[in-house]
Amino acid sequence: MKRIGNPALCALAVATLTTLTLEWGCSSDSTNPTGTSSADAGPSSDGGVDSSSPPPPPTDSGVPPSNDSGAGRDSGTGKDSGTSSDGGRDGGTTTSCTMANATCVSMNQACNVGAVYDLYDNQWNCGGNPCGPESAYACLNADGTTDFVITSNQPAGNTAVLTYPAMQLNLNNNPALSSLTSVTSTFTLNAPTGMNNDWEVAYDLWFNANNANEFMVWIYNNGQTPAGNKVATGVALGGKTWDIWWASNGGTNGTVSFVLTTNITSGTLDLLQLFNYAAQHGWLPASSVADQFDFGVEVCSTNGQNATWTITNYSMTVK
Repeated sequence: MKRIGNPALCALAVATLTTLTLEWGCSSDSTNPTGTSSADAGPSSDGGVDSSSPPPPPTDSGVPPSNDSGAGRDSGTGKDSGTSSDGGRDGGTTTSCTMANATCVSMNQACNVGAVYDLYDNQWNCGGNPCGPESAYACLNADGTTDFVITSNQPAGNTAVLTYPAMQLNLNNNPALSSLTSVTSTFTLNAPTGMNNDWEVAYDLWFNANNANEFMVWIYNNGQTPAGNKVATGVALGGKTWDIWWASNGGTNGTVSFVLTTNITSGTLDLLQLFNYAAQHGWLPASSVADQFDFGVEVCSTNGQNATWTITNYSMTVK
């Protein structure tokens, strides 16, 4: 199920958003003791605005369709196959965005980043687990992209996903997969280093009524294993190589995870190409409609120390 959110709207408003184009062509889980990831429970309700029309006036709360949890996260374990392409500190990413000048600050709540995006520090699995402190903040750039910074301190040795702080795009008009002509996303990532950390940076993309289909795209894996079984290896798409995992919830419902075989720290991904490939192989119904597209960090453990992820020049463009 989704978790009902009670978002705090940010004090700073942004009047215009110049570059993001949105056009249309016509969950609370518990810790998984096995240490393998379980399918996420659903997109979060963050009071987000419709991505294809002018935003409504700010309100104190709001939910996208269905009750909301900000997605039950995958509880994972064991070192996975992804290895950093740079062998260490993911470098080069800096931002002038600080908590003091941020468009919004999120601590276990949601807030608007301009008229299109929402930042949600979704501490979804902390109700019965010993979670440490976590926060996130974001700035809207003049070109319509966003920078956001996540800092988390989660217990050493934990292997279940506790939180998923993420930037969200709500597709409140629910475009059909068949109507989409382009879905691309651009990012630059600076990830933390350190032994015994357990997390991954991933897109979490939701389709269909009752969150029937979850589509994950892992771009940087540091210790997690996706839900389900590996159904394909070494799939070349978009100039990158992917392993694919499928966890069925019955029929065509379930979670499909596209996991890069080599971690990346920047780039532009053609997500529609991945959607179409999944639809061709029965992991995403061709009749699907889109609901919410998220990008963030599933955090299990930071070895009991502060860890910070900085994402700059992030955008999601849906046509």
